Amino acid sequence: MARELRRLLIPPERLAAQVVALEPAEAHYLGRVLRLRPGDRFDLVDGAGRLWSAKLSQGNGAVLEQPLQAPLQQQGPPAPLLELALALPRRDADVLLRMVVELGIDRISPLRAERSVGPDGPRPERGAAILREAVEQCERLWQPELRSPVAATALLGLPPPHGAGRGLLASSRKLGLPLLQELLAPLVPGPATAGEGLVVAIGPEGGWSPAEEGLALEQGWQPVSLGPTILRCSTAAVAAAALLSHWRQSLVS
Repeated sequence: MARELRRLLIPPERLAAQVVALEPAEAHYLGRVLRLRPGDRFDLVDGAGRLWSAKLSQGNGAVLEQPLQAPLQQQGPPAPLLELALALPRRDADVLLRMVVELGIDRISPLRAERSVGPDGPRPERGAAILREAVEQCERLWQPELRSPVAATALLGLPPPHGAGRGLLASSRKLGLPLLQELLAPLVPGPATAGEGLVVAIGPEGGWSPAEEGLALEQGWQPVSLGPTILRCSTAAVAAAALLSHWRQSLVS
């Protein structure tokens, strides 16, 4: 049985030749963490839909086994695009980011809500590392985008940005709201909107303020429920990510 190859993500701008110079952290990961030796093989991905098999060289380089312009695998960008806009929790924000990447979210937009108690978001270098490690672990070919934090009112005060005005506002303690999975089921994007996607906005532990919720409703955001129980914001984000990913996969199936 062939041995499963571990992955290393190197951004496209560093891929200009068949031999790729590794940065110290990458060489450490391959040599010390994965215990690879010169000549051992691994998969190299660029986070933009392409994968090559590669070998570790004596000089801490990665030697591609396929031509740079003819990768072993190539995949178009995910469609429809799936986005979570969320107020990050006080604890375990790193874990939350990893989980939604593994579940297939393509864009993460941290929000500063009126009732936020957690951080705005990880430092840029830390956020990039979290996403890179999650992509390597779950074997995605496309690296998600982590946007800079913005005020919740800046996002909710505009018409929903994706899918012909399709923006979903996760709410709780309201009767009669459609369940997210029920609302998603009949949606079948057409050719003109397949690449635009859906965005689900999730508030902080204390929920949206009346001003935030009212602003979103005025701009056409659709309130939805994630179930009959009151969820922590991190649980709500993971639940929404799983439902969105399942919906997209059902379109392919």
